[in-house]
Amino acid sequence: MASNTEKTLLALLAGAAVGAGLGILFAPDKGSATRKKIKDGFDHEKERLGEMAETIKSKFSRRKHDIESEFEDLLSHTHSKREEVIATLEKKLAELKHQATTAKN
Repeated sequence: MASNTEKTLLALLAGAAVGAGLGILFAPDKGSATRKKIKDGFDHEKERLGEMAETIKSKFSRRKHDIESEFEDLLSHTHSKREEVIATLEKKLAELKHQATTAKN
C-alpha cells in the first residue's frame, strides 16, 4: 500500500508526463520529430519511475529488516526477562517454604 507522499509523487510525475506529451504534440515540429520527442519523453519517465520503484523497494526492504531485527531484540529481551521472573518467583517460593517450616516449629 503506497503512502500519501508516494501517491502524490506518482500523480505529480504522471501529470508532468501528460503535460510534457501535450506540449510536444502542440509544438510546431515535423511529425517524425514530434514522435521521437514523445518516445524519448516516455522513455525518460519510464526510467525515472523504474528508479523510483527501486528506491521504494530498497526503503521497504530496509524497513522490513529493521522491523525483523527489532522483533528479534524484543524476543531476546522477553526471554531474558522471563528467566529473571522465574528466578525471582523460585526464590520467593523458597522463602515462603522456609517461613512456613519455621512457623510450624
